[in-house]
Amino acid sequence: MSETSRKRSDEFLSICPQFQLGALTTEASHPVTARLSNAARDDLAAALGLLFAVDDDVLRKYRELAQSGRAGEVQQAVLGALRRGGRIFFTGCGSTGRLSIQLVSIWRDFWRRQRTRGLACSPPPEDWEDRAFSVMAGGDFALIKSVEGFEDFTAFGRKQLGDLGVAAGDVVFAITEGGETSFVIGTAWQGVEAGAKVYFVYNNPDAVLRQHVERSREVIEEPRIEKLNLTTGPMAITGSTRMQATTIQLCVLLTVLEMVLRDLMQELEPGGPCALDAAAVPARFLAHLTELHANLKSAPFLSQLAALVALEESVYRAGHKNNYFADRFGIDVLTDTTERSPTYCTPAFRKFDDPAATESWAFLFLPDADTPRAWERLLQRRPHCVEWTPAEIRELVSRDRFERTAEIVRKIGGAELMRFKLGRDGLRHRPLRAGDCAVGVLSETERDSLRSPGGFHRAHLDAARAAGARTGLVFLGRDEAVREVGGFTAQWNPECVPVLLRLPESDFLLDGVTRAGLKMLLNALSTATMVRLGRVLGNTMIWVVPSNLKLIDRATRYLQQLTGLSYIEANRLLFEVIEHVEPRMKADQAYPPVVGVAVMRARHGLGNAEAERRLMNDLAG
Repeated sequence: MSETSRKRSDEFLSICPQFQLGALTTEASHPVTARLSNAARDDLAAALGLLFAVDDDVLRKYRELAQSGRAGEVQQAVLGALRRGGRIFFTGCGSTGRLSIQLVSIWRDFWRRQRTRGLACSPPPEDWEDRAFSVMAGGDFALIKSVEGFEDFTAFGRKQLGDLGVAAGDVVFAITEGGETSFVIGTAWQGVEAGAKVYFVYNNPDAVLRQHVERSREVIEEPRIEKLNLTTGPMAITGSTRMQATTIQLCVLLTVLEMVLRDLMQELEPGGPCALDAAAVPARFLAHLTELHANLKSAPFLSQLAALVALEESVYRAGHKNNYFADRFGIDVLTDTTERSPTYCTPAFRKFDDPAATESWAFLFLPDADTPRAWERLLQRRPHCVEWTPAEIRELVSRDRFERTAEIVRKIGGAELMRFKLGRDGLRHRPLRAGDCAVGVLSETERDSLRSPGGFHRAHLDAARAAGARTGLVFLGRDEAVREVGGFTAQWNPECVPVLLRLPESDFLLDGVTRAGLKMLLNALSTATMVRLGRVLGNTMIWVVPSNLKLIDRATRYLQQLTGLSYIEANRLLFEVIEHVEPRMKADQAYPPVVGVAVMRARHGLGNAEAERRLMNDLAG
């Protein structure tokens, strides 16, 4: 064992009691999906049904919230703050960071549509648009790739929220799936100290968090912080909180915003088209979500989705790539696509000018001709990246961490984000060929983009087919629209793999049920694909990337379970393997699963290189 890897292991073990999270409900194995990998091998549609069955937990928790009246209490606090000129802040990291950005983009999109239709009110729509802010650990760059270390530091959360000027009269939603993330807890404390109204949104039982995580106990016991506990139970994939935990958070927070907007619009536009009373929103949302979930679990839909999973699996298994094309749902697709990398050790999005990096399996393109505009379209605002000065960094970290942190910050600025070309200008750097595939994702309001030969979705799916690539389609619409698009697709491109999700009739201003349904659909699509590719054992993500302290603990525990080593022995071995693959990780090159290599070493007494070789040979076979 090298001195470097031993030192890093020692450093982790010295603080690991703060990050040993195996007792949390979100880290437990869900009994419904305990044999998911076996089910996916035998009957893919049935395996997808199991994933949607776990989403029953989301409906159960939402029903509890709807019946409790809690959403109305939160709505009144937010509405009161906005009426007095306050702002809303959503903070998070990883999945909840992406959720925070998505919530703000949906809010801003609503007010931009009001401007387009000529709403005249005081304050004007552009003022309301600028009342919502997102704070993600590592800034907007982290939408693409997790930023090393940011999640683990309370001071970083304080700094990022403080930089936006949070103040008395504002409302802060500090969102953390596990309820223990240091960065998010830092934003909660920053909001409290600034005099803002703070909601702590999380997904583990209070008793468990109090017993096992001191920083969580301090927040839960702080009377100035309102708690919004949304525990649904274990995740469909053990520990993968990008699934049910963030789904219920998305549903609840969009419900609150929907209620806020309904009351605001009745004040700003008396007699306008907004008729549904805000108090009726939770019950209506629940009814529509229940109907949509039933559609997801229906046999015809499961068959369609299984065909798309099989398509993506075959493409990735053969070493080819997939391009997604989306507009309205761009942020939804980006979220799911980028979250595959840390969860399943797939190559992250590749910068257009970095040929040394491994080509990413999937990528996203939007309609804009150039990338800066594409990013603004995706976010509904200009990107906000971390651009700290050396002096600011020195105030946040110890002297021995300064150089490493400064190096990380240099790599996550706005210029670096623009190297991920999401606009049409990026297509020439990622041309599709025979063996590749293209998948369009669109809504009922975007049908012309598919029907018109010059439409964004139609043009690029046609180009993919002409290049020899296969094609797929994810469409969400009401019954009539689904029938129309299904019939059109069968005539236009009979070889296209369509996934057509029927939506309930709805007049929601933010279309929250649709966003929740798309999230469950994409989660199931990407999860089932990775399960079929062998990146899940049972319902355990054995290819997890140990990129922060929580994931280092998770990888250590998995290694314990698979080898019988003690926690300390497993952790030391883990850091040896991390040191072996780290140069490739930092260069965005493909690398083997850290846990898998460590297991091979422990079982057969091999060195890193030989363990990697044998593991990859076994996986290829």
